Amino acid sequence: MSVRRLAEDTVQPVSFAFNKANAAWAKATIKKYPKGREQSAVIPLLMRAQEQDGWVTKAAIESVADMLGMPYIRVLEVATFYTQFQLKPVGTRAHVQVCGTTPCMLRGAEDLINVCKGKIASEPFALNESGTLSWEEVECQGACVNAPMVMIFKDTFEDLTPERLEQIIDSFEAGKGTEVTPGPQIDRVYSAPIGGPTTLLTRDPATKNNPAPANAALANPGRAKKAPSEPAVSIPPANAARAKTASAVTNPTLKTPVTAKKEAAAIAKIEGETVDKSKPAVAGRPSLEDKNRPAGIEKPVAIDDLKLISGVGPKIEATLHEIGIYTFAQVASWTKAEREWVDGYLNFKGRIERDDWVKQAKALAKGGEAEYIKVFGKKPR
Repeated sequence: MSVRRLAEDTVQPVSFAFNKANAAWAKATIKKYPKGREQSAVIPLLMRAQEQDGWVTKAAIESVADMLGMPYIRVLEVATFYTQFQLKPVGTRAHVQVCGTTPCMLRGAEDLINVCKGKIASEPFALNESGTLSWEEVECQGACVNAPMVMIFKDTFEDLTPERLEQIIDSFEAGKGTEVTPGPQIDRVYSAPIGGPTTLLTRDPATKNNPAPANAALANPGRAKKAPSEPAVSIPPANAARAKTASAVTNPTLKTPVTAKKEAAAIAKIEGETVDKSKPAVAGRPSLEDKNRPAGIEKPVAIDDLKLISGVGPKIEATLHEIGIYTFAQVASWTKAEREWVDGYLNFKGRIERDDWVKQAKALAKGGEAEYIKVFGKKPR
């Protein structure tokens, strides 16, 4: 393991203090531990300090030590031992952590590292000229099946190609990192096989309660299917029809929402299905007629800049406008069911709750940027 030291004194701030919100959080976190064991809160407190300032400073280490009644050296030992703590300034918009463990290395991690060297800096932990980007190589981050992958702050981006990583870095550099959907960057659902299931596609004849697949023809490639009043029909292998359709529509290894929609329509036509145009265009998107859809309004003369909410970029703001959401007050009033509807409509996978849009919107509706800074200790976005 390499030696980890604090940054030079020339870049160290003179003091550190949690902002109001983080101070309250720290106090509550310390109370979670049994009396006499409060020092166990050292790791979460250091992590919150890092999230506030972007890195763990010497002043932050000493402040956390004072809060927990620990010698400075004990907290320093923790901060220098765990590589999750950044001991010098990192990119303010993105710090790219490239997994270099065997599965990712076998799947192209070296190419991703070369991208970081070319677009950010030639050496790890070095900042780019504007100080907005940095990178490092790290050990396994647990997404081996979707290798290669990187982590930026708390989000992972998987199934990467060098070209896709370049696009992601450019988005973060432009301040649009929240618009990049984390997780697999190809047509894969979480860690499911590419192209869909390949096993357990047929009914177990010994188990009566095991339901047959929804499309028996696809589940039993090559078998003849015969209805009581119809002649036997030879069913070709499922992948043959699908592969031909997919190649005619788009590249099956990397799809956008638009091409995925076209492919789904083409496959439905081959299989004799009728495409229901009343359903949402994007799979899984809730209906606009759903009772949990938040009430929209006519576009007012003066609309709020929804992009001040962390997690809302120009495209998301435009989508919110399409469903009649124009003001901070509307977002601040969303119920849990309405938040879940919007989250599903945007395909945000829980991000509205994680970023706490309602709390952000309440602060902005109450007093604009000044109130936001008062509540969160930083400027919006």
